[in-house]
Order: sequence, then C-alpha cells, then structure tokens
Amino acid sequence: MRDGAAPPEGGGERRAPESPAVRRLVGRVPLLLIIGGLAFGMAAPPGCTAAPFFAAAPPVAAPLSSLRTTALTALAATFGEIWTVVYRGAAPSRGAAVTEVVLVLAVSLLALALHRVVRAGGHPAAVQEAAAAQRAVLPTPPARLAVAARYRGARAASGTGGDLYAVQDTPHGVRLIVGDVRGKGLPAVASAMTVLGAFREAADQEASLEAVAERLERALERERERGEGPDRSEDFTTALLAELPAGEPSVLRVLNRGHPAPLLLAPDGGLRELLPAEPGLPLGMSAVGGRTGRPDETFFPAGALLLCFTDGVSAARDLFGRSYHPPGRLRGGRFPGPDVLLDTLVEDVTRHTGGEPADDLALLAVQRPMGE
Repeated sequence: MRDGAAPPEGGGERRAPESPAVRRLVGRVPLLLIIGGLAFGMAAPPGCTAAPFFAAAPPVAAPLSSLRTTALTALAATFGEIWTVVYRGAAPSRGAAVTEVVLVLAVSLLALALHRVVRAGGHPAAVQEAAAAQRAVLPTPPARLAVAARYRGARAASGTGGDLYAVQDTPHGVRLIVGDVRGKGLPAVASAMTVLGAFREAADQEASLEAVAERLERALERERERGEGPDRSEDFTTALLAELPAGEPSVLRVLNRGHPAPLLLAPDGGLRELLPAEPGLPLGMSAVGGRTGRPDETFFPAGALLLCFTDGVSAARDLFGRSYHPPGRLRGGRFPGPDVLLDTLVEDVTRHTGGEPADDLALLAVQRPMGE
C-alpha cells in the first residue's frame, strides 16, 4: 500500500499520489467549519447567521470520511446551529431561526445519502472480484496450530490494495507469509496473486526461508518483464516470511523483507516486537544490490500468539494525525485465541480512525496450543 498507484484503466491521466499531510488537513475541514460557525454565531452582529458554516460541514465530510464520522459531523452541525440560535436569542424572527435549523438538518441528511453513493461506486467490479480472490487464500490450518486471518478493505475511494497472506503446512514445517504490494488497483492485486502463487510452490520445495524469498524475487521479476507501464520497473513488495520447523514446536524463524515487525504475545499479557537483527530490502528490489536479510530465530512458548499485519494497521491515523501503535495498544492484554485477538485489534483500529480505514488491513495470527 505504497504511494504511486498504477495509471487509471482506460488510458486516463495519472493522478499524483495524495500526500498524507494533505489528507489529514482536508479531513479536519468539517471540524474547522463547525468551530468557525460557533465562533461566528457568538461574535456576529444581529441579523447575521452562522448557518452556512454548519451547512457546509457535512457535505465536505461525506466523500472523505467514514459513515460514522459523517454522521457525527451531521449531528454536530445540527446541534451547533440549534445552540447558536438559542444563544443569540430569536434571530430576526422565530420563523427564520426554524428555517436555518431545518436547512442544516436537510443538508446533513443529504450528506449521509451522498456518503452512500460515493462508497457504492468506489471499486470497479473487476477489482472487487480480484480482491475477493486475493483474500480467499487461508487453507485449513495445521492441526497443531490455531490460525485466524482478517482482511478489511480501505475506503472505496482509495482503491483496492495488494495486501496478502497465506499459511501452508509443508515438509519443512508450517510456513506463512504476510505481504503488501506497492500501489493499488488491478496491478497490485495481480502482483499479490503472483507472490502467493510462487509462495505456494516454493514453501513446499525450498529448504530455507531465504530460498523461498529468492523464488518470490524471481517470480516478481518475471512479472515485471511481462508488465507494461512506466511504473512497473519500480514495483516492490514488503513481506514477512515465518516458519515453525517440523519437529521443533517451540522454535519460530522470521525473515523480514521491509515489512512491519510482527508481535509475539504471551499468555500472561507480555509482548515482544520481533524486530529483525538484519532487515532486508522489500522483494523486487534486489537489483539495487541491497541487503536480503537473514532469518531470526526465537522461542515460541506454548499458548503464545504470533501477530502479523500490514502497514494499514501501524499507519492508521486518528483525526489529529496520530498513528496507531500496536505494541502499546495490545501490551498487557490476554487473548484466548487468534480470532479474539484479531477481532479486538480490528475494533480498536476502527475506534482509533473513527470508521473505515484509509488503507487496507491484512492480519494473520497463529497460536501454539498450551498442551503441546
């Protein structure tokens, strides 16, 4: 989910990536309009009205925000107008005051309808179908592990991203991947499918995680050679490869290729961030001659949970631009299983952002049973 989406289909002009700072600034406009309306209503001379400030806030929020944020903006604008009318006493007339309140309420309802229209028309059908196929990649988990996954799409206007995950029981042990393809739309989904297909084959055949990563590199390189468009030479995929070796239930190996570090949550509420000792560059960047990294080995205690996620989680921002911090939010929590952990995390990210995420979220959790 990097900036630099592929050109729009149909030969349209390519839009420049939208700056996160600009997105945050625009997202605060409805709040500023409501504050401005309150200030104007308190300071303006008789005969002036603050209704235009309040009426403008919900339509601005509708295409930019989640349904929850749009609804809260509509309520704040309506009650702000009511409070202003009460504070100022009767406007030029009681009828005029009622008209102003009804105007703001009507515009607020229209903004909610606008939100539904914008969200309904966000994704082309082909992208939706490809995204559905992209997410249907979690097989029956190995008997000795509990596995859960979640995929939550971004706001429709953001486009479908290339988040991916898979778990596979192999002759070498249980292997998994969580990744994030640069860009959005069908090219990103196609690259995600390439990575997943190569992982399915390489995870069974290769003896080490480094060899699996090399196979993924070659698959991306072949796709790049067949691809079209000026940005295909810059494609890359951050990825986290992990392995629970056969016959070694308490061992966990992790190879990090430019991806957010996973978390290891202990049954007693303890938490460790598995930062790589030697981080590698994302897949698809070997041509620059950088590090490919090496696996780190750590103890995987019985009952512990391994949590892997894409940067749609760690980069999720609230209204004030503060990023979500998974280690700080989850430390001290006790989760009986991977499904509970992922449901809790998705709900917490939703509360943090105030609704739908601005970027795709892919989550994968694996638990080693207590009795093993």
